[in-house]
Amino acid sequence: MNSANLLRLFSLAAIWGGSFLFMRIAAPVLGPAVLIEFRVLLAALFLALVGLVLKKRLQLRAHWKHYFILGFFNSALPFLLFAFAARTLSASVLSVLNATAPMWSALLGAAWTRQAIAPRTLLGLVLGTVGVALLVGFDHVASRDGAGIAIGAALLAALSYGVASLYARSAPSVDAFANAHGTMWTSALMVLPVLPFFPASGSPTIGIAAAVLALGVLCSGIAYLLYFRLIEEVGTTSALTVTFLNPLFGILWGTLFLGEIIGWYTVAGSAIVLVGTALVTGFSPRWGRAAPAGAGSGTACK
Repeated sequence: MNSANLLRLFSLAAIWGGSFLFMRIAAPVLGPAVLIEFRVLLAALFLALVGLVLKKRLQLRAHWKHYFILGFFNSALPFLLFAFAARTLSASVLSVLNATAPMWSALLGAAWTRQAIAPRTLLGLVLGTVGVALLVGFDHVASRDGAGIAIGAALLAALSYGVASLYARSAPSVDAFANAHGTMWTSALMVLPVLPFFPASGSPTIGIAAAVLALGVLCSGIAYLLYFRLIEEVGTTSALTVTFLNPLFGILWGTLFLGEIIGWYTVAGSAIVLVGTALVTGFSPRWGRAAPAGAGSGTACK
């Protein structure tokens, strides 16, 4: 991986790690549905402008069902669940729970193919479970009202990414940019019916409006362009190493901008989760060497 792609990788991790910061800022005021509707709609509009400039077509007639399925599991549902959890949990905890997505993908893949889980993968799953338990068991956010439901929602969001990964393996072959663009529009349609159930609880400030704009354009628009450029340059396996960097930036931004506390359990729990994820995916620290068994796909966790 050359220096330009390494810069793209760290930039992407910083952006996607920041998404939990922005959700933590905006979700308590706007509510999960309003926040995510703005997020996916802004992303769709941004990608539509990019598509117009690049002259890339969506081919809706041929792929609209695919956009709805992938959009539901890879954007609409996990975004809503993380935004719901962000009303209670810290950005640090959210970013680590998000990193469990490859583990869910491995479990679902084994169940779908009815194959035994390899010992290495099983060890990774056990470590991931221990890491999550350590993190949420000692973190003070676990004592907040509704923390249990919020943790469950965040883990369900990570599971949804696992379902998206499993679907993507047998999905129709669609241009990567079209996947990102099309799923943002379908996600915007699917979030609409949820709006009446989660109304905003207050008026947005300039800071909240900026967080929403950053979520839509930066974390869902520009980030997708960076991600798919990485896939083209270094391949899916190396691009998916962003999964290991997201929590580092999620914790960093939460500490710097929200004053979140980094305890020994944060460091230990995060490290154990990431080691577990590495075992599950077959990750090698040598760029591009990894060959995840059944874990490669065009989806990502953000």
